[in-house]
Amino acid sequence: MTLTLESACEMHPQVALRPEPFGALAYHYGNRRLVFLRHPDIVRVVRNLHQYPSLQNALEGEQIDAARWPSFVKAISSLTTSEIIRVR
Repeated sequence: MTLTLESACEMHPQVALRPEPFGALAYHYGNRRLVFLRHPDIVRVVRNLHQYPSLQNALEGEQIDAARWPSFVKAISSLTTSEIIRVR
């Protein structure tokens, strides 16, 4: 499945985020993957995705500049591959 701005997403329930100075570490207890989230903005979006009906609504709601949206779609898409994020 291709992730789009219209996709409804959430952090996988088996994932824990640990805050770090650079952003956060995301650890998936099921598949044991460890992923570095390298910016506080991506951490905020990932943490709050479940509150929004779509990725676009999440980016708007978390006040991410529209010029940065393509990089966020790419980052969130890669997080779905590692099962940190799942599409609802």
